[in-house]
Amino acid sequence: MIKKITELRQNFKDKKLLDLALTHRSWVNEHKGERTSNERLEFLGDAILEFVASKELFKQFPDKEEGYLTALRANLVNTVALAEVALKLDLGPELFLSKGEEEGGGRGNTSLLADTVEAIIGAIYIDRGIDDSEKFIKENLLAETQKKASEPLKDAKSQLQELVQSKGLATPKYQVVEESGPDHDKKFVIEVIVDSEVWGRGEGKSKGEAEQEAARQVLSKKVQ
Repeated sequence: MIKKITELRQNFKDKKLLDLALTHRSWVNEHKGERTSNERLEFLGDAILEFVASKELFKQFPDKEEGYLTALRANLVNTVALAEVALKLDLGPELFLSKGEEEGGGRGNTSLLADTVEAIIGAIYIDRGIDDSEKFIKENLLAETQKKASEPLKDAKSQLQELVQSKGLATPKYQVVEESGPDHDKKFVIEVIVDSEVWGRGEGKSKGEAEQEAARQVLSKKVQ
């Protein structure tokens, strides 16, 4: 069950921790010395999210291979899914942003919202421990695990396309920058280009494999 930000705040023992989780680095630049940004909490929350999701999928799908579990986890806890949680929590109006970031649409920025949810997970862990942070993750991000598992899993390229479209950008383009090896043992290096910029690079034994790896690299960095 998604809890609104007001209810989430009531459950915090240390309300300042939640404020920290909602603080973007741009706000810090305009309010020197008041507090730091949420980036350290985001780092912690990202690790907790990956651990909890991995543990839950390992338990729920004892017969599935690593590749399937990785793909399912990516479908459940990707940037777009995290941003959807932020929207349901109505986090946008609560964010501490600079004037410039706000004018640039920061309150609706998919990556920024996703990072904030990870920071909140980190804050919950510090405030109340692993059990409560795990409960938050299960309720808000893993509730539809079985439903997702029954559907065709989106691959990394599909997820990346969904992400860039949510930002109003053009479809990612993939270009081969290196091809080596004999026909029976080829290696391809491919770059993924978004908005005329290289966002990631991947290697593989086929063009398709290299493209998927390039997309995964971008998704893992959650480029803003």
